[in-house]
Amino acid sequence: MPMADLSSIVCILEEWTVVEYLKKYLIYVVIASLTMSAIVFFFIVPLTIVFFIYLTNILLLMHQRNSDIEANPLSDVWDSARKTIASFWDVYARIWHGYELHGVENLPEGPGILVYYHGAIPIDYLYFLSRLFLWKKRLCLSVADHFVFRLPGLKLLLGVTGIMPGTREECLIALKNGYLVSISPGGVREALFSDESYQLVWGNRKGFARVALDAKVPIIPMYTQNVREGYRMLKERRFFRWLYESTRLPFTPPYGGLPVKFRTYIGEQIPYDPNITTDELVEKTKTAIQALISKHQTIPGSIWKALLERFDKCKSD
Repeated sequence: MPMADLSSIVCILEEWTVVEYLKKYLIYVVIASLTMSAIVFFFIVPLTIVFFIYLTNILLLMHQRNSDIEANPLSDVWDSARKTIASFWDVYARIWHGYELHGVENLPEGPGILVYYHGAIPIDYLYFLSRLFLWKKRLCLSVADHFVFRLPGLKLLLGVTGIMPGTREECLIALKNGYLVSISPGGVREALFSDESYQLVWGNRKGFARVALDAKVPIIPMYTQNVREGYRMLKERRFFRWLYESTRLPFTPPYGGLPVKFRTYIGEQIPYDPNITTDELVEKTKTAIQALISKHQTIPGSIWKALLERFDKCKSD
């Protein structure tokens, strides 16, 4: 047999071997590709939000340097920067979640404590702050978990947007100065371990009620429809709960970011009552938030229904 024919046979055998090899491992390549695509799809929006938050802080630092601002972050000097930040997040909210805010008329003209349900990512709360500032030019101070203040590179942003650790003394001073103060009693624990059933995870949190009674201010309940359909936490709870309780750090990664409909509802005020106890006020606030959830939320939450609500133009308050 000529050498040329032998070479051709060898080449054919090599090609056949490669094809068979590819056929054998093609399924693994497909699975790996789909897995990577799913990871990117489910985590890209939360990571994008983190990127925008850090970008906002960088822009604030540039503004501070260019304008030579040394004023208190809560000063009115920062209002132009606040308006720019609020406008950006409001546009994002309108485009990505068709965001709506209802019940602003229920907010007091003076001080009060706004109590809200905490989603896996409190992006809905950021939308609320932005729209409130644009509509009313009003800054609502926010009580955040201590781990937030350990995040690097966000000090100026936290100060300008009124985010504080929220000790009893700080809250009382803020209320005395006429601010709205917001808090989620469930906090990080509710973000991590509540789910599409929208159960409140408050534990024995009563501080907000004590402050409200001491400051003699009303409590205003607030809830955002579909917040758990937009962003969710992994279902494995036992390990992540142990990890959180041991470190007080939220290691559970949120996922999602689907463009579901978000509507924030502000309920009627719970007025100051000198004859009510702290425990009674806590229960009254829980009942008010659960009433908002029952009225405006499908239980259990449905991602498909939440997506379809983007096209619902007839939803009433």
